[in-house]
Amino acid sequence: MNPNLTIKSAEYVTSAVKRGQYPPADLPEVAFAGRSNVGKSSLINCLVRRKKLVRTSRTPGRTQTLNFFVINQAFYFVDLPGYGFARVPESVRLQWGPMVETYLTERKSLRGVVQIMDARRPPTPDDLQLWNWLRVNRVPAIAVLTKADKLPRGKRTTSQAHAAQSLAVPAEEIVLFSAESGQGRQHLLERLVKWLDISDTSPAENS
Repeated sequence: MNPNLTIKSAEYVTSAVKRGQYPPADLPEVAFAGRSNVGKSSLINCLVRRKKLVRTSRTPGRTQTLNFFVINQAFYFVDLPGYGFARVPESVRLQWGPMVETYLTERKSLRGVVQIMDARRPPTPDDLQLWNWLRVNRVPAIAVLTKADKLPRGKRTTSQAHAAQSLAVPAEEIVLFSAESGQGRQHLLERLVKWLDISDTSPAENS
């Protein structure tokens, strides 16, 4: 299997709040989770090199559904609702937990979760709660520290080390990422290829 992955196509498929609205589970999937406004949409857009595949917003909590995107007609990226300080009605926020938990525990085609955190801050209690929940439920996860370009170069490794300690994983397993510079893009794609068990015969893209 070629560890390189070239994104050739990316299309929005559907949004869902319950099982009956999911697309058929005939392709492998990777889900993306993170606090509201952590840069999740920008990260996905950077991965697929499409500026507006996933809508970005300065308003926390804009994503309130599971949004499915088919990539290369070979696998799905699934954008999960943001958690944390989202300014949404309490009734909506209370629906998110069961909606996401149902997806994460019952979706047979799910290969793992990319959990996105802010490189400028230690993992929050919400971050740790999700990370530990994923581990308890044996859902494979990759920790990504986004907005790395906002930190001086010398502090990025320190941020990575602190996050590793909080998450109880080796520092080298945490991906430092910047949607602005593209840092970490190829590294993350290589990790995802292993999850998706797909091959690619096209030349690798520049990271």
